[in-house]
Amino acid sequence: MKNIHSITFYTGSKEELLPDFANDFPYIASRAELDKYIEHYVPWHWHKAVELFYMESGSLEYYTPKGKQLFPAGSGGMVNSNILHMTRPIAQTEKNIQLLHIFDASLLAGEQGSRIEQKYITPIITNPQMDLIPLFPNNAIEKKILERILEAFHLSSKEFGYEMKLREALSEIWLMLFQLSPPAQVQQKAQNKSSDQIKLMMIYIHEHYQEKISISELAAAAYLSERECFRVFHNCLHMTPVAYIKTYRLQAACQMLARGNEPITSISHACGLGSSSYFGKVFREYAHCTPLEYRRKWQNRDISRQK
Repeated sequence: MKNIHSITFYTGSKEELLPDFANDFPYIASRAELDKYIEHYVPWHWHKAVELFYMESGSLEYYTPKGKQLFPAGSGGMVNSNILHMTRPIAQTEKNIQLLHIFDASLLAGEQGSRIEQKYITPIITNPQMDLIPLFPNNAIEKKILERILEAFHLSSKEFGYEMKLREALSEIWLMLFQLSPPAQVQQKAQNKSSDQIKLMMIYIHEHYQEKISISELAAAAYLSERECFRVFHNCLHMTPVAYIKTYRLQAACQMLARGNEPITSISHACGLGSSSYFGKVFREYAHCTPLEYRRKWQNRDISRQK
């Protein structure tokens, strides 16, 4: 299991890049130390792979277009394929450790179009009521699923038959989740359409955040009117397009400050935030410290880790 302290994305997108994902066995296990992430949270993103998780310590909030859900230590759940989500630890003063199984559903389904895919995989992957499935230990059935999720992390990749044992464990968990699943309802198409539209606009922002972005240009990226653009952002991300653009620029600035030594003025222009005075003002509102203080904090932390 690999310890991770950050998240990476495909260029110009917020689709998560999973560098250790192998085509012949699309699965990775990760131990996310969320209190060590830059900004202490994971921004809005998505991935085709399914995410099964268990909270080892701390408490974490998951946000999806439908709202938010709190996961304390001992709880867990599943994030479905291609679902927009972000996570934020409740406290930054305690350890926040999340264990993750991330896998492509084809690992369980086998050949595309197979009976297993049609009967057991597709009904979950396409069910709009199953974007995020929370599991808590005070429910007997959910407790059993959580135990299986945790047990699967203890399988060793060095032992004989590891791949088959892991697939068997994930298949058992999947069937248990399948039995919990509500029937799909007719709103699926509308929800899928909004999800596709917000992703197109997010990708446009990620490709052009260094430039001036007008609402008309942003709406055009998803073939929408300006009014529809505002509606989709409100329904999916619970913020305005302007607020998301500003937040994304500040997230980019945080990454540049923590990992490089470019002058503050250069970073403010590179992130599309204009003058250094304006950048300093909005950055303090966002991070509760100056850009220089933020840089020193994270770079001193990296030096301490290396000792």
